[in-house]
Amino acid sequence: MKKTKNWYNYLWIASIIYLLLGFFNILFAWLGLICFITPLLIAIIGKNKDYCNRYCGRGQLFALIGGRLGLSRKKDIPKWMKSKQFRYGFLTFFLTMFFVMVWNTYLVFTGAKDLRQVVKILWTFKLPWHWAYHGNLFSPWVSQFAFGFYSIMLTSTLIGFATMILFKPRSWCVYCPMGTMTQLICKIKKNNNT
Repeated sequence: MKKTKNWYNYLWIASIIYLLLGFFNILFAWLGLICFITPLLIAIIGKNKDYCNRYCGRGQLFALIGGRLGLSRKKDIPKWMKSKQFRYGFLTFFLTMFFVMVWNTYLVFTGAKDLRQVVKILWTFKLPWHWAYHGNLFSPWVSQFAFGFYSIMLTSTLIGFATMILFKPRSWCVYCPMGTMTQLICKIKKNNNT
């Protein structure tokens, strides 16, 4: 019996489009906020992890490339990567990088810092990304946020690809910061309802 496909089974295409659009115009990086806000709202309102299980285009992309296209070694992820300590540590690090990005955006907003047209890979390696910046239609802080946010999205995608290749296709999902946050929200809501 053939399994029917739903519209959300094709959200992996949105992940590819997002990365491509940010390559050509950095302002498209703002669309990534959908991937930040939607899982949190689903966890708060729906009290579940439906976003991770059903709607995450990145997870679908890893499943497609690692699973169907066979680019994964399909090995179990190490136990330490599944541990609460690693997942919460990675979430803390990830949130720290997010707040550093917001702080840099604030500095550009106040004029204390100039716009930096770079994308940071792994929060360290600066890649010039000036071709994706197309002028002053918006205030420089809008673009600064976009450069920072695209850096986070690209870095997390690259980390996800590395774990997809080394381990099972959706290994990123085990320690994904959004998955960890939604899991925490669901636990808190469940404990408050009992």
